[in-house]
Amino acid sequence: MIIVHHLENSRSQRILWMLEELGLPYEIKRYERNKATMLAPPELKKVHPLGKSPVIEDDGQVVAETGAIVEYLVDKADGKLGAPANRADALRYRFWLHYAEGSMMPPLLLKLVLARIPILGKAATKKIQPMIDVHLDYVESELSQRPWFAGAEMTAADIMMSFPLEAARSRGGLNESRPATIAWLAKIHARPAYQAGLKKGGPYAYA
Repeated sequence: MIIVHHLENSRSQRILWMLEELGLPYEIKRYERNKATMLAPPELKKVHPLGKSPVIEDDGQVVAETGAIVEYLVDKADGKLGAPANRADALRYRFWLHYAEGSMMPPLLLKLVLARIPILGKAATKKIQPMIDVHLDYVESELSQRPWFAGAEMTAADIMMSFPLEAARSRGGLNESRPATIAWLAKIHARPAYQAGLKKGGPYAYA
């Protein structure tokens, strides 16, 4: 049985959604953020030295980092939601799988941090928004060409991209001016597996 160490309002919600899509049995160990700092509780360090979520345990193996967990689960499910057979689609799959955290999340996170700084923070966030807009325009252009990030079918790349795009919808300027992206968000939110993972996971501010 897979154990998901799940932190409220975090990237680990993606893992619950993926497990529901794959139909793999799992149990959740929940953690709440510190209400003052919004950081993860120290108990998570007992699971993994970084003290962050998501982390999973499976057959004595501890796996951290969302992308690594996603790839682990694809392997465990014999390739389901993994790279498509088409070579071009497979390349897109790998790109989006890494782009989500490697390129798109950093400016979104920076904007969130800067927004909490009185006075100077507001001025700084205005300089960050154009960086975010470059990513949003790029995503919009890609989703205008195909229904899912890698091609005709949903893959783990879509699961990875859900968090940055939900964050962008909440605080990064994503709105109806980018209809293909908004439609993609509506499509994933309507999936029964997404809704089941959300129900089991609890509070999730970006959904």
